[in-house]
Amino acid sequence: MFGVVGVVCVLSACPSGDGDDGRFTTFTTNATTMDNGDGDSETGAEGVGDGDGDGDTGGESCGDGVVDPGEECDLGMANGADAACTPACTIAECGDGYHYSQVEDCDDGNADNTDACVTGCKLASCGDGFVQTDVEVCDDGNDDETDGCNSMCMLGSCGDGVVQAGEQCDDGNMDDSDNCPGTCQLAFCGDGFLQAGFEICDDGNMVNTDACLNTCTPAVCGDGVIQDGVEDCDDNNMVDTDACTAACGVNVCGDGVVYEGVEDCDDGNMIDNDGCAPDCTSLCANPNGGGLTAENGTNMNVTYCYNQNDSTQVRAQKACESHFGEGQCCVIMGGYNSQQYGQCNGGGGDGSIHWHWDSHPDGHCDPFYVPGDVVSPGWCGVILGNFTD
Repeated sequence: MFGVVGVVCVLSACPSGDGDDGRFTTFTTNATTMDNGDGDSETGAEGVGDGDGDGDTGGESCGDGVVDPGEECDLGMANGADAACTPACTIAECGDGYHYSQVEDCDDGNADNTDACVTGCKLASCGDGFVQTDVEVCDDGNDDETDGCNSMCMLGSCGDGVVQAGEQCDDGNMDDSDNCPGTCQLAFCGDGFLQAGFEICDDGNMVNTDACLNTCTPAVCGDGVIQDGVEDCDDNNMVDTDACTAACGVNVCGDGVVYEGVEDCDDGNMIDNDGCAPDCTSLCANPNGGGLTAENGTNMNVTYCYNQNDSTQVRAQKACESHFGEGQCCVIMGGYNSQQYGQCNGGGGDGSIHWHWDSHPDGHCDPFYVPGDVVSPGWCGVILGNFTD
């Protein structure tokens, strides 16, 4: 008689009788046979079954095409590591160690998510949320470049070109001279990095009295800031005659600089009787004339100052200024070859005084004048004295 001892089914569509557990179901072979009536499903006149009616010969084995007790499936020669029914006659499932390529990317038979095959039998990849040992440094499961773990599964760091939390900038380099130095904080004066084209110095502080001002420019005399240990004063100018000299030193008597409105003279020494007293009061009527003194030739007991190397002409001017005031004497043009000093715009008429620096034996009137003679009134006047005596 003919009997149906096999069930024809599509593997992926045959749920087990106990409900769907996510795996494939029990399989049987497809066969329509005519048995010989001995109860062992054999078709021959004489059966070779074992007589127990289960259709086998008693030598149960996985791969024989018969789902035996303990087997989940058996497709015979169709069993395989890359098949729905594994070589162990178990329904293929993720984690069984068999790579069922139609469904799985991989299957390494373990639950370790740090190797190359992760949960879901998926190949490990950057962004899957699992840190692959020796391959990835981090993996946060997203492609956000700014959250500390970038899309290459590397930890965010200053210089990677991505502005991470805590960074003000990141230009992808470690150049400390641009506007985003290797700290990934925006460059500013006082950060200790010399910004090319903007700063001349940067000493990493905002102290204004050291060699680099808090404007990142070098401290210099005249900048208005007193440099500690270098300057005594700094009045923001290069005027040499006020309280702070152009060398940023306090103007004092004896420094060689006349403190205007305070000192009459300053010859740079503390020597007396040299034209400028040790208290910087002048011993002559032209305080800035020099360190030597002489009577100015007017016979009025007025002393003028001059220097050792001054010519007679220069001394004539200084002697004249000791009488009329510094800057008030000019060459008087006219008689005696225009070689005399007198009051500017004063001419040579009555009341004028001339200081001659040359001799004039051929003058148009007596007396003959020699170098140094002081004459009043200017033309043909009486010799008052000599400024060279």
